[in-house]
Amino acid sequence: MSVCDVTLLCNYPKCRTKLSGFAWVTACSHAFCDQHGSGEFSRSPAICPACSSALSGKLDIVRTELSPSEEYKAMVLAGLRPDIVLDISARALAFWSYQVHQERMYQEYSFSRAAVRLKQLEKMLSQQNQSRELELTAMRGEIASQKKVMEEYKRQYGEVSERLMERNRQYQKLRGLYDSLRLRSMVVGERERPTQPGHHDYNTGLARQAIPQRSPQFLSLGLDGDSRFFSCLEADGAKTFFQFSSPAQD
Repeated sequence: MSVCDVTLLCNYPKCRTKLSGFAWVTACSHAFCDQHGSGEFSRSPAICPACSSALSGKLDIVRTELSPSEEYKAMVLAGLRPDIVLDISARALAFWSYQVHQERMYQEYSFSRAAVRLKQLEKMLSQQNQSRELELTAMRGEIASQKKVMEEYKRQYGEVSERLMERNRQYQKLRGLYDSLRLRSMVVGERERPTQPGHHDYNTGLARQAIPQRSPQFLSLGLDGDSRFFSCLEADGAKTFFQFSSPAQD
């Protein structure tokens, strides 16, 4: 990149914009944009915002056009002796050289600050990575211990399950024996129990009724009286009927 391609920047610390149009130039070789130059140099006494130098002279601050017209360039140095023209040109080139050097120094300073910041960030990142590695190692150890505990629980659960199944098998076996013994005792008890009239058989659920004796046949009474009623009874049946039906005599 040639020298002509270099663009001056505003020397105001918080601006750093490219200069175009009009710029404020100071005797301490600093240049400012039109906005900050008008604001800073309107006060008295004027102080350079870049180096804090007092600018009390009449020509210590100049507002110049960065892209002058052809007429201005033709007349600004006209009539001056060559040594004066060369002196003015040398001073202008010195101002330009100082601005380029200052910009290079500023870029180097910014780069050094960025490098320091980068080293700090790398150090912090390395510390964080180390702490994360330690935490990860601790978590891996905890996971391994938890896996061992889980395996032990699985083994204990398998043993308990096997014992439970064995107890269930024993219980089913004892339950079968109990049911068979209970059924056998019920059958033996039914065989030994005497059969009585009117006794209810719980095994079959049938009530055994005693066979009744033959009852006398009653005929309807006619108009003749009670003689026909007693004549229809058998001898034994009538006797039995009156014996159990008549009230006792004193």
